[in-house]
Amino acid sequence: MTRIAIIQGHPTPGGGHFCHALAEAYAEGALGSGHQVRIVPVADLDFPLLCEKADWDRARPPSAIAEAQETMAWAEHLVIVYPLWLGGMPALLKGFLEQALRPAFMSGGKAGGDWKTALNGRSSRIVVTMGMPALVYRWYFGAHSLKSLKRSILSLVGIGPNRHTLIGRIEGMNDGKRKAWIAALRDLGKRAR
Repeated sequence: MTRIAIIQGHPTPGGGHFCHALAEAYAEGALGSGHQVRIVPVADLDFPLLCEKADWDRARPPSAIAEAQETMAWAEHLVIVYPLWLGGMPALLKGFLEQALRPAFMSGGKAGGDWKTALNGRSSRIVVTMGMPALVYRWYFGAHSLKSLKRSILSLVGIGPNRHTLIGRIEGMNDGKRKAWIAALRDLGKRAR
């Protein structure tokens, strides 16, 4: 049994998008296989963007962020689902990660502590949807934002291995293809991968 935190990074609250359906399928598969699942719906959380380094370094996180931090600390595996916007993750998701991965949280509350202590040993699955073909994002654009998330955020805080699923051409995707992706995410959830 694995404890899984699904970070729903679609910036539209309330569901109804393909990212929401993918996250729900992953959760269904995981729960059906006996894993524990908690969902962090980023668009439904109330938090400001950080504008000053002093706030990031020392200010207390808003209560919604503190709850999300507890969920991330509880989890053994994180799933981050988001649409590709302007070549990267939506600003709301980036703002959430900046809030959640503050130095005090990452060091386990120790001043000047090792950043890798709070989330060390967890794995992740990153699911990115996009309008362009996934192959174009990967090979022509170099999947730069995915690499940044993996290397400069997740690996930095001790999370790894960091696997990914890229789903392209979602605007023109037929129902059969959408159902196949839903089934694939459900299967990943069963295996907690």
